[in-house]
Amino acid sequence: MWPTVSKGRATSSVRPSPVSAHYLRRIVKWQQMDIEYTFWQMLHLCTSPKVVSYQHTKYHKQTKNQWARDDPAFMVILSLFMIVATSAYCAAYDESLGHAFFTVISVLLFHFLFSGIVLATSCWFLTNSYLREESPNSHVVEQRVEWLYAFDVHCNSFFPAFIMLYVIQYFASPLLVAHGFLPVLLSNLLFMVAISYYNYLNFLGYDVLPFLERTTFFLYPIGLVIILSPLLTLIGFNPTRYLMSIYF
Repeated sequence: MWPTVSKGRATSSVRPSPVSAHYLRRIVKWQQMDIEYTFWQMLHLCTSPKVVSYQHTKYHKQTKNQWARDDPAFMVILSLFMIVATSAYCAAYDESLGHAFFTVISVLLFHFLFSGIVLATSCWFLTNSYLREESPNSHVVEQRVEWLYAFDVHCNSFFPAFIMLYVIQYFASPLLVAHGFLPVLLSNLLFMVAISYYNYLNFLGYDVLPFLERTTFFLYPIGLVIILSPLLTLIGFNPTRYLMSIYF
């Protein structure tokens, strides 16, 4: 179910909003997806993320009167990329076709979709409950973060992390899974940058909304990651070896 917000309080409804229903219907209609604009967004999320955050958010608010995009192309293409990348890992490290199929499906569902739903719902609840500015008077229209927008922010933030932790890590995996201090150091650095960049893009996504305050809250996990990364390196924990051992 898609969480929606009712007037006057941030609650969840079991009935999908019209925007969410339209979004779901377009998933199976490739001709209605803007593929070229989606690739433009993906490129600029890695090079100029502020451009994507400000430009596409304000564009949709001005043209659609909603913060979230109604085009599922980004989610669909990113899901296909996830399938291709995971299949490449399976081709290199898995010996069972059945297990490879299970791995591809589980990575897509849990690494991207399920975790995205959980994170988006958490951020949606947090922003609507604690980070919204109080309306100065009763004549001002009260604005709230749409759940679909929170999921958009997750998708945008996830893509550069996908490039680092699925693509770059794949090509560097022969080095990263080796024993020794250097693989441990490089693996922790890669995860530190990927997770930090995810949280930075998450911050940009909410910071662009004019009715939210104290959005620097979304930057706090970066400090925790920067502290933990050297500690994990010193104790010899290799996140690449750990994750690879779970699946392969």
